[in-house]
Amino acid sequence: MSKATLQGVKNTLGPGLIMAAAAIGVSHLVQSTRAGAEFGFALVWAVVLANIFKYPFLEYGPRYALATGKNMVEGYARMGKWALWIFIVFTVCTMFAVHAAVTMVTASLAGNLTGLHLPVIAWSSLILFVSILYLVRNTYALLDKAIKVLMVILAFSTIAAMVLAFLNVGYEAKPDILAPEVWTVSGVAFLIALMGWMPIPIDAAAWQSIWSVERMKQTGYKPKLKEVLFDFNLGYIGAALIALAFLTLGALVMYGSGEDFATSAAGFSNQFIHLYTTALGDWAYFIIIICAFTTMLSTTLTVTDTYPRVLTKIVENVQQPGSKTDIKALYAYLLVGVSAGTLVLLMILGDRFRFLIDLATTLSFLAAPVLAFMNHKLIHQPEVPVQYQPGRWLYWLSFSGIIFLTIFALIYLYWMILY
Repeated sequence: MSKATLQGVKNTLGPGLIMAAAAIGVSHLVQSTRAGAEFGFALVWAVVLANIFKYPFLEYGPRYALATGKNMVEGYARMGKWALWIFIVFTVCTMFAVHAAVTMVTASLAGNLTGLHLPVIAWSSLILFVSILYLVRNTYALLDKAIKVLMVILAFSTIAAMVLAFLNVGYEAKPDILAPEVWTVSGVAFLIALMGWMPIPIDAAAWQSIWSVERMKQTGYKPKLKEVLFDFNLGYIGAALIALAFLTLGALVMYGSGEDFATSAAGFSNQFIHLYTTALGDWAYFIIIICAFTTMLSTTLTVTDTYPRVLTKIVENVQQPGSKTDIKALYAYLLVGVSAGTLVLLMILGDRFRFLIDLATTLSFLAAPVLAFMNHKLIHQPEVPVQYQPGRWLYWLSFSGIIFLTIFALIYLYWMILY
């Protein structure tokens, strides 16, 4: 690789890792671990297929940003009011549940890290307050620098834990253990919840298009398509592999142990730490709790930044032509407003950990076919130069992905309505 190419990759690297940081949170630490703990390796296919079939719709985010210099929210507005308003409705209906879910997990880990077992709402308030203080400067660079460090720590600690789990715990077939049936009401409900955020909701394509535009502004460098795709694939494939690592840990350590997956945030936090200390030894407790907490903190930080940033782009596209809005001030107000709404939801739901996470992930999956269709249509719009449009293999994978997501959404509705 030439010096010029290395510099280009360095200038481009960032948005893909931020996406991975947002992904490697609830979907990985909670849902993937839970899949392994409850079903062993029986749901590996669901994790793999979700990652494969969502790939094109998320890849279109940075691709569109590079091709047009605009984010996908602007693209939806140009494509038609129907597309923009579908995105707005979905964003508004899910943002508080998504934000609350990741904040609750971070709060539970904070209690383990510090030994101060305060109520979840107290820890959540403190975490969101610190996140707001960090982000209020409204600089993409702050988020970019923090995420790169945290992602390296997470990747190494997770891979080490999985390898040592095989060495210390080992894997033996357990013929006397009957895994729960997937094709039941509860099984299908969990399957859809697992795939809903695997590796991340499809609306994250719009998030990454915003981060990609911000990265280009920050560096003053317009990357080549292969450099953008390298950044995206590094984050996406890394997130997919780490999801499988968490599922493996759950299967090796918890499956068949007779231990039920916790329904509270505090209970989950204790179980999660137990997974690692069983694989690595008690000596690793503080290392693992720090890594787990910083991982979830990075996810919370990313989501806390993302929704206000997305909402500002929505306001820019729905306001009357010629209207002027102080974007920095609006971002600051929304930063506080969205976090306040999240805390209200947490106060209403209390520590209904599994309910909140399953609700957020299921809503994301049910909306996925519509958002996938919109992204497929958007990347083939006239404003996207032909050289930036997907090749034949990606086009057909995209088409197949829409069918896959639609079929499983209908399967879920079938089971919920008839059973």
